[in-house]
Amino acid sequence: MVLQSRRVALAALFGAMIAVSKIVMPSPIDKAVIIIQVVFLALSHLLLGSFGATSVALVGGVITAILRASNAPFTLAFALIYGLLVDVLSLALKVKTKEGDVEPRKLTVAMTISTAFVGMISYYVTVYLLALLPRNPVLEAGILIAGVMNGVGGGYLAAVIWRKTSLRRWGITT
Repeated sequence: MVLQSRRVALAALFGAMIAVSKIVMPSPIDKAVIIIQVVFLALSHLLLGSFGATSVALVGGVITAILRASNAPFTLAFALIYGLLVDVLSLALKVKTKEGDVEPRKLTVAMTISTAFVGMISYYVTVYLLALLPRNPVLEAGILIAGVMNGVGGGYLAAVIWRKTSLRRWGITT
């Protein structure tokens, strides 16, 4: 029971931090500067295990969707996809060792791929499928570059935080 309460509390805290980081920035800057979101999703996978990033992304998505109701379905869907992708890639790449340490390169790769993919897929859906925005090749390149930069920076920063602090001792699944 205590373990489950700790998981829920941590997911709520990290999800709220993600939502706050998105809400304080105006659109479209909030979609280009997501390093805080990257770090919290990476750490949530490491701390909470298999579906840690998914649960945190869901909480963050729900809060953000409530505060920005006009884009609620997209906000929630893309947040959930992002969290699932972080968890799946992190598990597939085995970013966390059996000893509870983290492989910085693997975590950075998982976060970079997840971030770039979700950025491009959300752009594709809003521009090509739903035609909510006009096509802009410069913006497309910018989203890809920003996704890669945020993924690399956030993945590496999360690995450094994990290794330099006692966070790994808090691991709920280890």
